[in-house]
Amino acid sequence: MWTYNKKLQYPVNIKNPNPKLAQIILTQYGGPDGELGASLRYLSQRFAMPYAELKGLLTDIGTEELGHLEMIGAIVYQLTRNLSIEQIQASGFDKYFVDHTTGIYPQAAAGVPYSALSMQSKGDILTDLHEDLAAEQKARTTYDNILRLVDDPDVADPIKFLREREIVHYQRFGEGLRLATDRLDSKNYYMYNPSFDKK
Repeated sequence: MWTYNKKLQYPVNIKNPNPKLAQIILTQYGGPDGELGASLRYLSQRFAMPYAELKGLLTDIGTEELGHLEMIGAIVYQLTRNLSIEQIQASGFDKYFVDHTTGIYPQAAAGVPYSALSMQSKGDILTDLHEDLAAEQKARTTYDNILRLVDDPDVADPIKFLREREIVHYQRFGEGLRLATDRLDSKNYYMYNPSFDKK
């Protein structure tokens, strides 16, 4: 189904390690509004989506989110490579280091491991698309917060790229919601579903 292009969607070339930044950026790898949850959400929702255009949209964006996950992993890796024990201790990275050394592990900035409880796949067109719109805005807000804490342009540039893609995804899901609402039976829009009528 997929062809893997062995390069990042946007280049990541970080010269200065910074484990303190790595700890906060890691949230976009496995945090509640991160790229792992986004890719799983969209690639799961696509199966129940009845409209081919929206199934394609979920597949395309879900696949792109996997590329974003790869970028975040590269950023965190480059921020933590070749650290001395002194740097690890001074930055507060020691707790993460004890459990994972400098391996990339899906967790939030607060240290909470990734949980699928942070995403939803209902099989209802409107519910899932509203979930997706909200997810993209939460991810954009998280990137905004990260950018407030980053002063290294090597880190800020790929984060800005990822933030821009959240906005584009939000716009695409908005278009998808309009397409879906135009096609839904007006009697089956929210309050009445004939399949639930026992007659």
